[in-house]
Formats: sequence, structure tokens, C-alpha cells
Amino acid sequence: MNRQMRRVLRWAVLTTGLVGLFVAVSAVPGAATPPVGFTSEILGRGTYMSHGTLPLTQGLDVVVSRITVVPGGSSGWHSHPGGAIAILQQGQLTLYESVGNHCDVTTYTAGQTFVERPGDVVNAVNTGSTDFVVIATFPGVPVGGSTRIDQPNPGTCPGI
Repeated sequence: MNRQMRRVLRWAVLTTGLVGLFVAVSAVPGAATPPVGFTSEILGRGTYMSHGTLPLTQGLDVVVSRITVVPGGSSGWHSHPGGAIAILQQGQLTLYESVGNHCDVTTYTAGQTFVERPGDVVNAVNTGSTDFVVIATFPGVPVGGSTRIDQPNPGTCPGI
């Protein structure tokens, strides 16, 4: 091997070693700051099953509630000022939604999530054999105000 080839070979070995060292040093994560006196409890988790979004407005409250309804019970016709994100933690509920002059009916089971948009007029009925438990987040609630607005029966869902 001539002198020029040995120089190129040394350069390749040195460069490869430096690149490997750079990668090894760069791969070391920075020191994270551990929590102190911090606990977190997941109140609910579910797979998103409906379509839509909710507008979020700065300066309004966000409220989280646990709602329990016995078999055969219902929420009564209502809407939410800023909508709702609901996680059905336990049981089964059938959501009746008045849309124009007809009724949309959707049944949800434990582990599913749905959204009620602002102004949606709905009635959640426990059509299961056990209590249903919903963890609901209500964005866009007037500061200190109610998460729900009671509504009259729109008459679009016969028998409800």
C-alpha cells in the first residue's frame, strides 16, 4: 500500500470514529426534571366516535364533570354553551339529537367518546342495564356559569 492510500485510509478511520463519537454524545438525552409532589389521575379515556370540532374561546371556563345516570334515566333535553367532549366510562347510552326536523340516534358503549357541539339539542338516555358514567369536559362555559342549558322537547324524536 503506498503512502497516499495509507493517508486516505487513516483519514477514513479517523472520520468514521469522530462521526460515531458525535452520534453517541448527541444521543444522550438531557436531564429531565422529575415531578415533585405531583399526581395525575386519568378520569376517563375513550375512542373518538363522532365527527366535529369545538371552538375554544379564551377567557371562558373549562369544566370537567362525572355524570351518572341510572338504567332508564335520561339527561333531559339540553345543550351546552361551548359544547362537550364526553367519554363513556361505563354502561351504555343512546344519544338523541334533534337536527332540523329529524332525529339522529346513536348508541355509545363503554370506552367510546363523542362530541356535542354548541347549540346541539340532545337527550342522553340510559338504554343499558347498569348505570352509565360519563366523564365530560365542557369548554366555553361562561365564567362561574352552568355547563348546560335546559331545552324544551323539540318534538323530532318520537317517544322521547
